[in-house]
Amino acid sequence: MFQAFKMAFRDLGRNRRRSFFSALAVGIGLGLLILMASFIAGEMDNAINSAIRLKSGHIQLRAPSYDENKASLKWGDLVEDPERIAAQVGGMEQVKAATPRLYASGFLSTGDESTGVQIIGIDPASAANDPYREGIISGSYLTADDREGMLIGKPTAEKLNLEAGDTVSLSVNTANGNVDEQTFTVRGIYTTDTSSFDSSTIFMPIAKVQAITQTENHASTIFVLLKDTAATDGVVQALTGSSLEIKTWRELNPLVVDFETMSQSYISLFYLIILAITASVIINTLIMSVYERTREIGILSAIGMKGRRIMGLFLAESALLAVGGVMLGLLIGIPASIYFNQFGFNIGNMGLTGFVVADTLYTVLKASDVISLSIITFVVTILAGLYPAVMASRMEPVEALRAEK
Repeated sequence: MFQAFKMAFRDLGRNRRRSFFSALAVGIGLGLLILMASFIAGEMDNAINSAIRLKSGHIQLRAPSYDENKASLKWGDLVEDPERIAAQVGGMEQVKAATPRLYASGFLSTGDESTGVQIIGIDPASAANDPYREGIISGSYLTADDREGMLIGKPTAEKLNLEAGDTVSLSVNTANGNVDEQTFTVRGIYTTDTSSFDSSTIFMPIAKVQAITQTENHASTIFVLLKDTAATDGVVQALTGSSLEIKTWRELNPLVVDFETMSQSYISLFYLIILAITASVIINTLIMSVYERTREIGILSAIGMKGRRIMGLFLAESALLAVGGVMLGLLIGIPASIYFNQFGFNIGNMGLTGFVVADTLYTVLKASDVISLSIITFVVTILAGLYPAVMASRMEPVEALRAEK
């Protein structure tokens, strides 16, 4: 075995440039696979975490008849006495924050410009609203007793040319089906670095939203954040028996969950394409080596070397290329993934609906992905060398010697 690898190493050294670029092709393929896997892992983690943090929470309690797509404001579709219920849920050990939220739709306008918005009435002091408190880039945050202020997202401010302190007109649908219009002051401009969310969402104290929509002492939902996502099912079981409907983050974000499932199938297809290209390079390299060494193979056969040993010789060459390629791939893929984990890759606002996608993608490098992809690349490279190895082992000594003349 050692002799076979020694001869294989010598044979690869005959054409160092070709051998290096063949190993480099394997390395680039593995590097791309590692980088792609880390981007997929990072984006799925980000999409789920952003959806939970900004949109759905881990759990929501709401009236059985409530339809989030319609943002109904009828009292029968809302949660009555939400502060009391939120306080009860918030007392559970696994709960980080439980707070009522009231959703309404309306139009924000200033001068000749207007845009449709989703209005979310919040308790400004709740820890569930930290992303907006921490995301203030201009002006100030809300207070619970503020009756004239609102927070708007950075994209909305840019679209309507608004600054903190400006006044805007807000038209809101009310519980009785009418439209109420009032003037408000932009207290602050926030960003969550998620344009798909920031561009259509404004925040106001829940007491003011209840007043303008005529839904006093009612909320659309009790928004619940947990200390650990893994505790979701346990908290749901503890809440079972409530007259309210209980929804988990999985049920509230079906598109994200389905996309995560489908992405694994699509990413596997990309993996196969990259590995197929890598395998073709190895096959081409070793076939060229077979043709260049036809007379040598004939001599080895003539002096008694068995076909299986000749095949083993070429498989040893593909194994050395695989080792070199995997090492190069790790040197390419791991630093690239670490770089994008630190600095990210900005994609801007992709205009997706149903997804809370951050403007910047960050990679998440998982040891399991690195190990599995390295093993797969190594095995594929070995298998790619199987056809040239078999071809070399089946050469007839006489024909091989004549072919060189």
